Amino acid sequence: MIDTTITVRHKVGLHARPAAMFVKAARGFESAITVANLTRGSDPVDAKSIVSVFKIAVARDHDVRLTADGPDEADALQSLTEMIEGNFGE
Repeated sequence: MIDTTITVRHKVGLHARPAAMFVKAARGFESAITVANLTRGSDPVDAKSIVSVFKIAVARDHDVRLTADGPDEADALQSLTEMIEGNFGE
């Protein structure tokens, strides 16, 4: 199991299109992946569930912790981190 902490800089955070992109990318990996909103103190939720990602209400400038556990955990975290750092392609 590995994890990383990152700040979400997108103007709407993990909401609407960015959240859908994030969940779709997470579903592409075999590893179990969770995301927690550290700024709001949320418990980790399933990063492959759009409803769960919406519930933790990640807004701009919130810190999140991504955790992956499984055979492709390193690739999963690298890909998701790059997506967030790249501002979801915007």
